[in-house]
Amino acid sequence: MSEQIDKPVPSPCVSICYLDDDDICQGCYRSGQEISQWGAFSNSEKKAVMERVREREKASFNFIG
Repeated sequence: MSEQIDKPVPSPCVSICYLDDDDICQGCYRSGQEISQWGAFSNSEKKAVMERVREREKASFNFIG
């Protein structure tokens, strides 16, 4: 039986680090807490963060795609 291995979820950091008044980075759309805990998150937790990142980016009207 072949076991599927999850690829590591890369950080969405784009080296534009600025937290707005809602504690959301304007570069990667993660919260300050998500940024600080990224390295300790499991792949599933990182995928959940990435889904929130996509939603925040869309809500910011800065979404291309």
